[in-house]
Amino acid sequence: MIEPYYRDPDGTVVLYLGDSRQILPELGLQADLVVADPPYGETKNPWDRWPAGWLETVAGHSCSLWCFGSQRMFFKHLRDFEVAGWRLSQDVVGHDDDGSPMYGDVNVVWEKHNGTGFATDRFKRVHEHALHWYRGPWGGVHQEVPRVAYTGSDKHAIARASRTPHTGAIGAHVYEDDGTRLMRSVIKAKSVRGKRRHPDEKPLDILKPLIEYGCPHDGLVVDPFAGSGSTLDAARRVRRRAVGIEASEEYAEAAARRLSEPLKIDLFGEAA
Repeated sequence: MIEPYYRDPDGTVVLYLGDSRQILPELGLQADLVVADPPYGETKNPWDRWPAGWLETVAGHSCSLWCFGSQRMFFKHLRDFEVAGWRLSQDVVGHDDDGSPMYGDVNVVWEKHNGTGFATDRFKRVHEHALHWYRGPWGGVHQEVPRVAYTGSDKHAIARASRTPHTGAIGAHVYEDDGTRLMRSVIKAKSVRGKRRHPDEKPLDILKPLIEYGCPHDGLVVDPFAGSGSTLDAARRVRRRAVGIEASEEYAEAAARRLSEPLKIDLFGEAA
């Protein structure tokens, strides 16, 4: 048995030190969701090297994957996703004139509060992509889009005539406005500034909705590139179990210290 580098008292969050391509098969677990922020392979930093074979490894342990990356990274490694059996998540959003289905991908754009780069021949880059991939039947993948508070005009008790071809005709009905709306595909979240634990640390505000979408309550999330533990921290805050694997002991130690800090619970029982 591989000994965890860190485990919280109730076993909700577990962290291992080492290469996820070696450790994950040894654990023999099945996760509801994988959240990955792999090295993009776009800089000269010694740690920024695309880990060949990681997609095949995680494919044996989950059918659902959120992966962060740039457009360049996804274009360059699209064949790697396909060979490992991962398909870009798609849903039918309509039909063409000839009746053929029209698809839309499950793609989240993280809008940062500030961007990078000072080149004057292009738009300032203030975003990053997170694409959802799946294996097997789409119906076997957990999908639950988070809802957010809505502060626009009140649409409570508006009578509407609605027709939905796939379920038959539905007459006039009353729409009950519960004060929430589906979270949009562009999510604003401030980058981690100041004392960052990792150079590519992701903020909790972008990780939590991805986990809520792809992992049921009390489900299991796996992060094969745990870094300083952002995904594990986000998972415990939305009451999901989490297993992380990190190759660098420096960052594994930072993650362990972070996860050792007790969560602050507000009056409504939510993790702050």
